[in-house]
Amino acid sequence: MSRIDYDAARGSIAALTEGETDAVALMATVVCELHHADDRFDWTGFYRVTAPELLKIGPYQGEHGCLVIPFSRGVCGAAARTGEVQLVDDVDAFPGHIACASSTRSEIVLPVYDSRGALLGVLDIDSDQPAAFEARDAEELSGILRQVFARL
Repeated sequence: MSRIDYDAARGSIAALTEGETDAVALMATVVCELHHADDRFDWTGFYRVTAPELLKIGPYQGEHGCLVIPFSRGVCGAAARTGEVQLVDDVDAFPGHIACASSTRSEIVLPVYDSRGALLGVLDIDSDQPAAFEARDAEELSGILRQVFARL
């Protein structure tokens, strides 16, 4: 099983996104690089804030995702609502989990901010393995998101 090399991913993403200021282009590039770097990542994508208290699907890799997620529902909604990383070892035990894919066993969702601190959306990574994510994943992924989206 391959695990992401965060240093390599950070360098690759920095090189690929240098000078880019379009949020969707940045999201698409980040998702592609992350999704293919780790066997734990079964679905990797962004949900974008498109209206007050509402997320809509953005660039992703994997099977189809949910199209719309209110801030009031699910793991993605919790990350958007609280502004905190959601690290879920067992999605079936998460109150209000939205089952976009029946194969998802665990999940990590991170809020994404621009340079002014405005919430752009969330990065959602699902795994078909239970308890697939660790605190180190949250720290490293948060750093990559700051590196990329703080330019906006």
